[in-house]
Amino acid sequence: MSANKTQLTSLSVDDYIAAVEPEAKRKDAKVLDALFREVTGKDPQMWGASIIGYGSYHYKYESGREGDAARSGFSPRKAKYSLYLMGRYCDEQTGKKVDDLLEKMGKHKTGASCVYVNKLADIDLIILKEIIGICWDAMNRKYPE
Repeated sequence: MSANKTQLTSLSVDDYIAAVEPEAKRKDAKVLDALFREVTGKDPQMWGASIIGYGSYHYKYESGREGDAARSGFSPRKAKYSLYLMGRYCDEQTGKKVDDLLEKMGKHKTGASCVYVNKLADIDLIILKEIIGICWDAMNRKYPE
């Protein structure tokens, strides 16, 4: 079985954020970093070349595939921010609660495992903070450290 493409690296989160362009996106990345640090209580680590992750967990599928991934995090992609809120998929109740909050959060799109945001000015950061916390708690229940 092949290894995951996105692996934990020793790259510097601070250096990565400092290189984010344009400046407005870099400022937003700093805000997101502070928000994730506050909610998770974790220092970030780089996963691959562009994902800033907080905490990690080990998963194993029924197929036998297993690996490690960030519990939560974000990536300041060129077009949009990708927010990795994995707890949304831990259980139906958490998913429903997060989906209800996402309706109130502001302009975003959802994907298979991400929430996409153009810029932080488009969303309510208080609601995002609540969502991060709910997802973090769900991940800790499903994948205790």
